[in-house]
Amino acid sequence: MYIWQQAGWPGFRWDDAALLTPLATARLKQGHLLGRMRGLGFNLQLEAQLQALTEDVVKTSEIEGEILDHDSVRSSLARRLGIPAAAVAPSDRRTDSVVDMMLDAVGGFDRPLTAERLFGWQAALFPTGYSGLSKVRVGDWRDDTNGPMQVVSGPIGREKVHYEAPPAPRIPAEMDAFLAWFAAPPATDGLLRAALAHLWFVTIHPFDDGNGRVARAVADQALAQSESSPQRFYSMSSQIWRERAGYYAILEHTQKGGLDVTPWLAWFLACFSRAIDGAEADASGVLRKADFWRHHGPVSMNDRQRSILNRFLDGFEGKLTARKWAILGKCSPASAQRDIVDLVEKGVLLRNPGGSKNTSYTLGRLAAPSAAADAANHRDHTP
Repeated sequence: MYIWQQAGWPGFRWDDAALLTPLATARLKQGHLLGRMRGLGFNLQLEAQLQALTEDVVKTSEIEGEILDHDSVRSSLARRLGIPAAAVAPSDRRTDSVVDMMLDAVGGFDRPLTAERLFGWQAALFPTGYSGLSKVRVGDWRDDTNGPMQVVSGPIGREKVHYEAPPAPRIPAEMDAFLAWFAAPPATDGLLRAALAHLWFVTIHPFDDGNGRVARAVADQALAQSESSPQRFYSMSSQIWRERAGYYAILEHTQKGGLDVTPWLAWFLACFSRAIDGAEADASGVLRKADFWRHHGPVSMNDRQRSILNRFLDGFEGKLTARKWAILGKCSPASAQRDIVDLVEKGVLLRNPGGSKNTSYTLGRLAAPSAAADAANHRDHTP
């Protein structure tokens, strides 16, 4: 018996006491990350958001076995976020469509979730109307023309059925109930609501294809609603991709069980916490750049100096030398040397051991301001 066959479906239950600690941990980490990100200047917030959303779009597709080009996704997002300098690669229709779906889910968090909006998301995943060589019913609920909707694995003739979704005639009523619940004022914590939305949607499995990606987009909208923000600095899809074996296992266990979904909620909260941990690590470069400009922003510099320092902070390969400075700045060796000497005298750059042609430079050490001073004196000096 599947969960949707249980008497009382979809009356999910859970043990609040069992979820108290993982929920508190997840909320604490979420608040810490959002606080750090929102303390950045606008330009660095955009950079962190671009990084997180790129991973989210790439990984939500990769979970389903579809590989998108990372640079194309980043460029598509950069153009839509208004960061043209980061749009360094072309993007195709398929990439742009998936990006549009993700940005609509997160950026349009305050818009009602409707059947028409879900149809648009699912259609965006299959702009040609095909998944590989198979025609996909888009912009409508599935009709089970080819038999019941099943999640299977294994070779043809020896398939293992992991899950069978409700029959097609039930979908309109099932989705009406789901959308009415999603539109109602939240009756539980926002993280738990996102976990329930993900589970409920993917259990109904209303589409021919794309159910997993749309379910994760629905959860992303619920998370954005819980934060009251269109910005996203972490990627649940990236973490689910890392833990995809556990993701599929807990889904199957839950969908074959009763209405007590405590294990699923506990897994989701733990996965969310690990996604926040990953975001902290991934954003270290952005935070380092913020610290650098907070400390050295008031120093008088020309535009070329600021531009090359940003390139250095972004982590280009190799050492910073006068020759490389001249190439990056498209200037003469003499101008490059003047730029560098000026920054060394101001403590922005330090000369590494070695001399003559082997001379290289690194960033000057940063003071560590107190949290109170950091909050009180913060200014966005990012060029």
